[in-house]
Amino acid sequence: MLQGGTSHDREAPALVLSAAPMGENNARVHVLTEENGLVHGVAFGARSRTGAALWQPGNVVKARFQSRTAGSMPRLTGEMLYGCGFRLLDAPLALSMMQSVCVLADAALPEGEPCPTLFAHTLKLLTFLGMDPALTEREGLPQVVRWELALLADLGFGLNLTRCAVTGATTGLVYVSPRTGCAVTEEGAGEWKDRLLPLPAFLLTDDDSGTWDDWLAGLRLTGFFLARDAFGQRHRRMPAAREWLEDRVARLVQKTQEDASSDAENSADGVEN
Repeated sequence: MLQGGTSHDREAPALVLSAAPMGENNARVHVLTEENGLVHGVAFGARSRTGAALWQPGNVVKARFQSRTAGSMPRLTGEMLYGCGFRLLDAPLALSMMQSVCVLADAALPEGEPCPTLFAHTLKLLTFLGMDPALTEREGLPQVVRWELALLADLGFGLNLTRCAVTGATTGLVYVSPRTGCAVTEEGAGEWKDRLLPLPAFLLTDDDSGTWDDWLAGLRLTGFFLARDAFGQRHRRMPAAREWLEDRVARLVQKTQEDASSDAENSADGVEN
């Protein structure tokens, strides 16, 4: 971070992950930075109209961190660079994606550890989510699933989706072992395939965006490892915002299937008549 003022003052771009009331007018704010990773600080006046708009989860701010002593919780002030949250208020699925990303990063990442690669990925994702809410509702989910894979990798729980753990093949990968996190082919799965997790094809290439069914499978895949490794090892539950996102997508997939079935029945009735 850039140094300025006292030796404990610094300034850097930051992604707002959460803001919780602290006293009458202030808030405890968690932000993600490139050099210092997850940072907890106090934003005075954050519950005012202006402050509340600035410290909304999903926003990108130019943050200034002021600390009296090294290691103390910094005071945060900032300027808006890019507002994401307010753009998604009329797009419930897109808003749910953004909330899930922010809550997962806030809950899973260790405080104070640099994460330049994940910071860049998160910045790119939040910018995409807020750019066009309608587009996000249609195409944002594969980007969210890929980000969750990056989060797992940053935490040391990365999945190996490059080759089959049984046969060594690099093509025909259709499953993931829940025990090892490694990809498996149909041949390699054998009689154990019912115990493996489906691997949607869009996660194997950037050229395939997938379908709603694929995105739900992707969320369930990353969700399994997040719940077990990122949170289960610390005896914590998966954040509610992430569960709500998966439930919302599951309901949308079910509705899509019901609509398709109804259309098929109506078409068949029309032919018979």
